[in-house]
Amino acid sequence: MARFSGVDIPDNKRGEVGLTYIYGVGRRSAQNILTKAGIDWDKKVSEWTDEESNKIRAIISEAFKVEGVLKSEVQLGIKRLLDIGCYRGLRHRRSMPVRGQRTKNNARTRKGKRKTVANKKKALK
Repeated sequence: MARFSGVDIPDNKRGEVGLTYIYGVGRRSAQNILTKAGIDWDKKVSEWTDEESNKIRAIISEAFKVEGVLKSEVQLGIKRLLDIGCYRGLRHRRSMPVRGQRTKNNARTRKGKRKTVANKKKALK
């Protein structure tokens, strides 16, 4: 198994797909990395030589923010929004959707499990 930035890349995947297992590397970034390294996108990770792996490792470390660095940067951005008390920060604080989505029917991922509120009983005549 190849290991980049503390992440194990599965051997049976194509290089283009395998690199997307790294947080901060998507499909397009993976294609750019492999093109710079001079490796075919369709080549399996298990077929990479040590030299090719080292090239990829060097490209990722110099040109991309990945894994821990990127995660901490995202968290600092959210913390900044919370501290200044802007609308987006308040939405983060209440754990509600931040980007203008409706919350009446959906937004279950963000709001969590439903909290049922019981109706009042009707008085009998």
